[in-house]
Amino acid sequence: MSKNVFGYLAVLALLTAAPLGYSESLPLERAIRLSLSHSTSAVIAHADVQRAFASYREARDSYVPQVIVGSGLGWTYGYPLSIEGSAPALVNAVAQSTVFNLSQRQFVNASKMDWVASTLQDKDQRNAIIQDVVLTYVELIKWESRLDRLKQEDTEAKQMEQAVAERLQAGIDSAVDLNKAKLTAARVRLHRAEAGGSADVLRRHLSTLTGLPVSSIQIEAETIPALPPIAAEEDFSAKAVATSPAIRYAESHSLAESMRATGEHRALYPSVDFSAQYARFSTFNNYTQYFPKGTFQVDNATIGFALKLPLFNASQRARAAAADAEALKAKKQAEASRDQVAEETLKLQRATEQLEAARDVAQLEYELAQSGLQAAQTKVESKTGTLHELADARVQAAERYLQFQDAEFEYQRVRLSLMRATGDLENWALHRAAATPVSKPDQ
Repeated sequence: MSKNVFGYLAVLALLTAAPLGYSESLPLERAIRLSLSHSTSAVIAHADVQRAFASYREARDSYVPQVIVGSGLGWTYGYPLSIEGSAPALVNAVAQSTVFNLSQRQFVNASKMDWVASTLQDKDQRNAIIQDVVLTYVELIKWESRLDRLKQEDTEAKQMEQAVAERLQAGIDSAVDLNKAKLTAARVRLHRAEAGGSADVLRRHLSTLTGLPVSSIQIEAETIPALPPIAAEEDFSAKAVATSPAIRYAESHSLAESMRATGEHRALYPSVDFSAQYARFSTFNNYTQYFPKGTFQVDNATIGFALKLPLFNASQRARAAAADAEALKAKKQAEASRDQVAEETLKLQRATEQLEAARDVAQLEYELAQSGLQAAQTKVESKTGTLHELADARVQAAERYLQFQDAEFEYQRVRLSLMRATGDLENWALHRAAATPVSKPDQ
């Protein structure tokens, strides 16, 4: 019996302990899709779309009769006065709707354009989430790759420090040489602390975006698609202006404000409303005392149309003037948005070209430093080089590696910003096969 109990406990321990160490593979595309469904900013943007659509329906449904059924019971002394505009009644039903109103028609169109603008803003927010996930993913790969290399450099630095300490005791090296070795080891520890802290922060941010536990995220560098090349003759600014959700949002908002201003002006035009009312009067509200005998009846109904002819309304004219100013402001903001997107896209294009060249320079410098390190190792093995030459070559190779990594990530960051500006980011991240990953420096 005790063996069975211990067996059950062992199985239960395995089942409960397994999820603690479970590491889930997280390709880039899955991370993006999880973030688009889980991110709070995505939920907020979608809620704004729903709110705008509900506002549009509210304005549009003013043409649908609104029916209110209630009761206006009350005690009467003398002539039966009205209760909230209606005669006292056992049952009271009122139906009202707009039939012809040029102002309301413009307000409906403006609400519809606000809804369209909110969907464009939702798309822009979607691109922002994709960019955030990709940058976080790529930078996390950078720091984890750096950590792997720094672990090896830390071991080599400690071995070098110990070797120099032994040579100092033997009278071969000086105290200055030992301090240099200690400084190299301290720099490696500093870089490891920086890389470890940055990786932890990025992993936490990726966990917040995707909703996955921090300890279960395992990124895969090979799932990142290769960045498309840049054609120098391509006009990225024109492409960005034609596809930018921010510009289209500003233009839709401008059109909505223009329609709203037109609606304020047309509020001074005639309008027609439908109205119908039914009331069942009581016999205890003194109706029979003030109506001729035989003319009072319990059931009463009215149906018709209300024609309104505004003759003078200074307040409405002022409101229309204010709406004109808002429309002009929105129009100029849309123009400024187009100019800003075109200028920022051109800056991104030129910065991408410069950073691509800087990355190539950093890569060549790193490869030269690696060649120098291999040459120094060969000399030490053949006993034609010194230990300090090898240490200097390692330090130089490590520095060139860090510079290459930073240059590579900076190029990727600006390139992704350019792709977002031109509307190519989502197609690159979600609709292309990750056959060729983004280049990563060798360890």
